[in-house]
Amino acid sequence: MSEDLKNLRDRIDALDIDIQRLLSERASVAEAVAKAKRESGDDSEFYRAEREAEVLRRVKERNNGPLSDNEIARLFREIMSACLALEQKLNIAFLGPNGTYTQTAALKHFGHSVDTLPLATIADVFNEVETGAASYGVVPIENSTEGIISHTLDQFIASGLCVCGEVELRIHHCLMGKGADLTGVTKVYSHRQSFGQCRRWLDNNLRGIERMEVSSNAEAARLAASDTTAVAIAGAIAAELYGLNILSRNIEDQVNNTTRFLVIGKRATPPSGDDKTSLLLITDNKPGALYRMLEPLARNGISMTRIESRPSGQGMWNYVFFVDVEGHQSEPALAKALQDLAETSTKVKVLGSYPRAVL
Repeated sequence: MSEDLKNLRDRIDALDIDIQRLLSERASVAEAVAKAKRESGDDSEFYRAEREAEVLRRVKERNNGPLSDNEIARLFREIMSACLALEQKLNIAFLGPNGTYTQTAALKHFGHSVDTLPLATIADVFNEVETGAASYGVVPIENSTEGIISHTLDQFIASGLCVCGEVELRIHHCLMGKGADLTGVTKVYSHRQSFGQCRRWLDNNLRGIERMEVSSNAEAARLAASDTTAVAIAGAIAAELYGLNILSRNIEDQVNNTTRFLVIGKRATPPSGDDKTSLLLITDNKPGALYRMLEPLARNGISMTRIESRPSGQGMWNYVFFVDVEGHQSEPALAKALQDLAETSTKVKVLGSYPRAVL
């Protein structure tokens, strides 16, 4: 070994000692924060979404490499997750089973020092958070290729939960099965959205193979694990969890295929400095009603980033509108727009203000 290489390795060893000492010091301060909160009677909430978003933005702003902004932020996310677990271990409900993209999104947002709870349906995720059995929930809301997840929107109509955060996850689909190739394969399992996101690849490579829709991609992998005549579309983590061979990677039709997820909880999130707000709006079914409903946003300089409509369930051709706008509901311009909206809409429900996705 050259002297230069030995010196570099010695330097790394010394830095590791410093890093470990500082991590232990940070964890001790986190424990002190928890103790101070409990002694003051303020032990209801240790996780602060706005605080973590602010920290991660500063981490990225001061980063000079060679690690990328997202990589350095991901490392700090895990540090914060581990320290928070010393104060309060979070239980995060998600659309299961284990190995879904929703679980990956939950771990991306909260870090790996949380307990994750897989549930069978989106409604179950909402219910688990509403009853207090889970600290927060993570649910899919829209995909860049296939559009909105209607089941999630429908839950917000009756739910009293808040949107507390968002996660954007690049989706890379894999074809997987028990065998080493497609010999003897007669069917492919997948969630409906994934079939849509991989439609062109499937038409070109698995034409004639029966497509079987299931509740999630992880469920597709679980079924393929017990059926040698089946393959599944799922993420790479599912192949590892269910003992499958990856037969083809990145089979999605769009290279930038991304799914957006929402974090749901019981408490409103204070401003972080770079926020979004989600609204539910109901108006009468009359000519010009939609224009009159949205005009207050434009008049107050509020940028709308998304609008979707869903049947209200309260009569034929009655709809509710889900709208995302930039800003926090406490900011003067948006607060004024919401006040004006209340005068033109039958109902205005603020689903939540939350930090824009950082990672």
